Amino acid sequence: MGKLEYLVIHCTATPEGREVSSAEIRRWHTSPLSEGGRGWKRVGYTDMIHLDGSVERLVENNEDAWVDEWEVTNGVKGYNGVSRHIVYVGGTDKAGRPMDTRTAAQKAAMRRYVEDFHQRFPEVAIVGHRDLNPRKACPSFDVGAWLRSIGITDNVKTR
Repeated sequence: MGKLEYLVIHCTATPEGREVSSAEIRRWHTSPLSEGGRGWKRVGYTDMIHLDGSVERLVENNEDAWVDEWEVTNGVKGYNGVSRHIVYVGGTDKAGRPMDTRTAAQKAAMRRYVEDFHQRFPEVAIVGHRDLNPRKACPSFDVGAWLRSIGITDNVKTR
């Protein structure tokens, strides 16, 4: 584990308008492969932004600039020991194609979350999952362009 280097934004890759519970996320990530899960020890995200804009903590952390072993989540292979991961519910159209489905409430909540995070940790790069793994569409929007649109122009990494 190490010094915090990234805040990674994800989507649940679920259809627009379909709410997802923390129990579902935990099941998807921690159930054995034989039961359709990923077999991980821990859920992949620290916080989840619901359709109504509420933010739910999935994995506790001490809010400092270090990722301790008990804070590691499994968001992007190779980056988990130096990252925090947040996820918004949605990210695909009804046919399963990548699409920015964030509600107005989710956009407002994400903005507050990211601005607060950036104020506390200005040296940490804020990225989308796809910026660290180009084979992914997640989070189904251009995080760098969105950051610039809300006035965050430093420490932005894009593909």
